[in-house]
Parts: sequence; structure tokens; C-alpha cells
Amino acid sequence: MEATSARALAALVGDLATERPPRYAALAGRVRRLVADGRVPLGTRLPAERELAAALAVSRATVTAAYTRLREDGWATARQGAGTFAALPAGPHRGAWVPGPVDDGTVDLAHAAPAAPATVPAALAAALEELPRLLSSHGYHPAGLPDLRARVAERYTARGLPTTPEQVLVTNGALHGVSVAFAALLGRGRRVLVEQPSYPNALQAARALGARVVPVALDADEPAAWVDTAGRTLSAVRPAAAYLMPDFQNPTGVLLDVPGRERLAAALRRSGVPAVVDETFAELGLDAAAPPPLAAFGAGHVSVGTLSKVAWGGLRVGWVRAEADVVRRLTTVAVATSMSGPVVEQLAACVLLDGLDAALPGLRAQLRERRAVLAGELRARLPSWRVPEPAGGLVLWCGLPTPRSRAVVAAAERLGLRLAAGPLFGTGHALDDRLRLPYTQPPEVLRRGIALLARADAAATGARPPAGEPRELAVV
Repeated sequence: MEATSARALAALVGDLATERPPRYAALAGRVRRLVADGRVPLGTRLPAERELAAALAVSRATVTAAYTRLREDGWATARQGAGTFAALPAGPHRGAWVPGPVDDGTVDLAHAAPAAPATVPAALAAALEELPRLLSSHGYHPAGLPDLRARVAERYTARGLPTTPEQVLVTNGALHGVSVAFAALLGRGRRVLVEQPSYPNALQAARALGARVVPVALDADEPAAWVDTAGRTLSAVRPAAAYLMPDFQNPTGVLLDVPGRERLAAALRRSGVPAVVDETFAELGLDAAAPPPLAAFGAGHVSVGTLSKVAWGGLRVGWVRAEADVVRRLTTVAVATSMSGPVVEQLAACVLLDGLDAALPGLRAQLRERRAVLAGELRARLPSWRVPEPAGGLVLWCGLPTPRSRAVVAAAERLGLRLAAGPLFGTGHALDDRLRLPYTQPPEVLRRGIALLARADAAATGARPPAGEPRELAVV
């Protein structure tokens, strides 16, 4: 059982003196954010009230009231004689690692969520023109609008994986697709092999089912070594499933080449393990195009895609591609919680997919520019950091000189900069020497964000703040 010391938690919470009263509410709010973004892992035993009060230089009553608030809101549980433990509130949407409202002046470099391009409102307008022909029906399409299923199938076929509409299930985004696949493949105590690091919400979806996550370390400099290690692990552990991102992996940016896909597919086949393949970044090759989907190299795998990164997350349109009998099974799982997706958004998705090949070159050019701005700012302001540039995707997976990611995130939050600590992308306390930074924001926002990040890093290490920064960067 994990526990955090009073000193360690106090360092993450920071100084409460500047907070408005009541002080206990501020303390509860800060601990809640630490649990939500993974800096305090779920199930961690929180320090005793007296010890935390001493470490924070506040009264014990303040800590007692804060713990009570956390328990009332579902962010902590109490066990008689054992202590207080970090938890997530009940319900499918609370506590997930998702973008929240951004206050005025706050820079969000925690989430790789691009703004909508001009093609989105145009697609929605076109969808409304198409809508009347569907209004005479009940409007429910449990597996998705037939027109959209056909277009997704055509796109997979063009990418080298022959697909029919019956092999496509439309979902409410990629995470919904991953969760539906997990619900069909996993259960309490069953194992799922994952890359380490990986996508936090997918890890949480597996844990919510009671599955046991089996991480295999992925080094961006040696992806071939990961395939070898994954093959040995598959053979030894025989998990119920694997969750993989071979296309500009999130967060490392690794692109698995054709030989790597062939070897990985062979290892999965020998072990009889189906893979849930997250293809969220597959269309975002900036310097190299992704090879055919992993499912083209071996049958039995579930491919998951989305329009969230190539169009807009607000559409909530994604899909699952699998064998037709598997799609029927997954549809049964999906309708248990969602009878059908919204028709207008699916009509808009048809329009966006029709124009995607024309839109992608402009999107990729924009992302190359922003990647260059982000990498250049990091190298200029934080020269001791390692800043590899991936061949595609939306993020940089930066290496810090020492394990201090959580401390940097805490310092940045006080400056008005939101970040995601490295450990959020893994299991346990690993990856504190890493920080994921997306290049989805406009260049001026990226420059401001990295100026704030340099100040946060200085604060986290006790170094002198960078010289020559505008004073307002330190206050939001």
C-alpha cells in the first residue's frame, strides 16, 4: 500500500498563506487537484492530520476539515484504524483526466486538445442541411449512422486494411471506444499489457474494471527493444489483452515501422492475445507517414480512431474497427450505457471525412510550425532539458535533468500554467524525470507557456529565476 509523507504532500500543496479563507477549503481543493492529475496516486494513504498540520504550519482543525470535505466529495475514503486514502468520486465522468475550464490568463499545456478549424462549423452547417431526410425515423443508430460507418470503412481500406461498414462501430470518441473494448475483453483480476508510458485515461479505464495493468517500458530511442520485451512478456504473462499505440505513441511519439509491426503481430498471435490499438494520432504524421494499421498484420485486433485530433474534440465522434462478429458484440456492450450517438455530429463527421485528405496538409504544416516553436523555446530557456522531436503526433516527451516533474507542475500551477506530471502517464511513481508538452496551442501561447515553465523550473530547483522576463509572467 502506497503512502505519502506529510513533508512530501506539503511540498506538493505549497503555501496556503495567499489563499482566501476558509483555509481548509483551499487545502481540500489543492489535494483534490493532486489526486485528479495523478501526482497523488489513487489509493495512497494520506498523512496523519497532526503531521500534515505541522508540515503546512496550519492548525489540526484545518486539516481535519479539509479531509472531511475530501471524503464528503468522494476524493478520499476513511478506513477505521488505517487512515485516509486518496480516491475518485463515483460516476463515469468525475475525476477523469480531462481538460477543465481555463481561467483568464491561464495557459493549458496539460492537454493535447486543438481548437476547432474552420472546417468544423462548415461541416455542421452542411449536416443541418442533410438532417431533414433523417427526421422521419426514430433517430437511433446503435452501431452508428450507416453513411459514417461506410466512410470510416473506406478510410481503413485506403490505409491498407480492407474493411466493410459492418466492421465499424461509431463511438463517442476514442476513449469510449477503448472503454467498450476493455469492457468486452477485461474483467476483475485479468491482465492487460500496456506501454510504459501510456495514455492516463486508458489506464484508468482498465483499472476501473478491476484489471491488472502490466507495463512494459518503452524507450523512444529503442522501439525495437520494446517489441522484444513485449514479446517475452506476452509469452510469460499471457494477458487477456494488450493496449497499444504504434502510431506516434502518446506521449513518446514513437512510430513503429513495418518490421516492428510484423514482429509485434507475430508475438500477439503466438500468445493468443488481442490488441486494442489506439490510432488517435495515426493521421498526424509530420515527417513520416504511418504504415498500415497493426490489424493489417494480424487478425483479431480492435482498432480505435477518432476525429478529435484531426478536427475537434467537441464533436465526440470516434470509431472501433474489428471483425464483424466482434463489432456486434461491442455494440451490445456500448448500448448498455449509450443507446446511440448524436445524428447531427455524425452527419458532420461524414463531411469532415470527405474533406480530410484536402485538410490534412494544412493541419500538418501548422503543427510543424508549432512543434518548432515549442522545441526552440524549450532549448533556449531550458538548455539542460532533453527535447526530442517526434516524427508526428501532438506532443513532446521531454527529459528533465533530475526527477522533479511533480515539483515543476506544482510550481507552474501557482504561476498560472497547467501541466501534466510525468508520473501521470505511467504506473507507480515512475517517470518523474519526464514532462509531456503538447504543441497544439498558437505560437504566442506556447512562448508564454515556456516562459512560465522556465520560472516554474527555477522555483522547483531553488535556482535564480530567469532574467529579463516581464513581471506579469509571474502573476496571473
